[in-house]
Amino acid sequence: MRSDALATVLEHPAVWRRNRPAPRRDAVATGWDALDALLPDHGWPASGLCELLLAHDGLGEMELLMPALRTLARRQRHIVWVCPPYLPYPPALAARELPLRQLGVIAAPPAQAAWAMEQCLRAGCCGGVLGWLPRVDYRQLRRLQIAAVGGAALAFLMRPLEQVGEASPAALRLRIYRKESNICVDVLKSKGSFVPGTALHWRACG
Repeated sequence: MRSDALATVLEHPAVWRRNRPAPRRDAVATGWDALDALLPDHGWPASGLCELLLAHDGLGEMELLMPALRTLARRQRHIVWVCPPYLPYPPALAARELPLRQLGVIAAPPAQAAWAMEQCLRAGCCGGVLGWLPRVDYRQLRRLQIAAVGGAALAFLMRPLEQVGEASPAALRLRIYRKESNICVDVLKSKGSFVPGTALHWRACG
């Protein structure tokens, strides 16, 4: 009886098992065909936490995210930057077809940055939330993942590369780096079927 009950629980669609692909969920196309083809849902998870691990800012992370942000803007969803290292430049964003009326920036003290990002995700009016949190623990990451799912929002969290070895409940983890004139992406974790450590390279635009 106990084995039958456990088998029933494990077959529930909400339970992800490493030895089988996760159920397909709604996704937002990354705008990069090679990356879409690699990810189980063929795009960014429409509601969930995506970690981008970087050695430093300016490695092409915004170039990587821009197509998805445009998609969210066209869907009339708000996009919020939480504690960005540099203020977004409005003329450049407008040139990228991101209506300024749908964009917001929050400058929060370091101790409140994770809380501010969580509130934006829970609000239900944001399609995308981008956060820069130098230090965040597993409990805070878990709260961000839950908030993103509950608020049907796509969360992008930029973290230092030195934290790559820390456990994370994020739905997707990518390492971003540059190699000559290319933006390079290593997929470190993705719920579903993919080859861990698979690298994608493409030439940066602009």
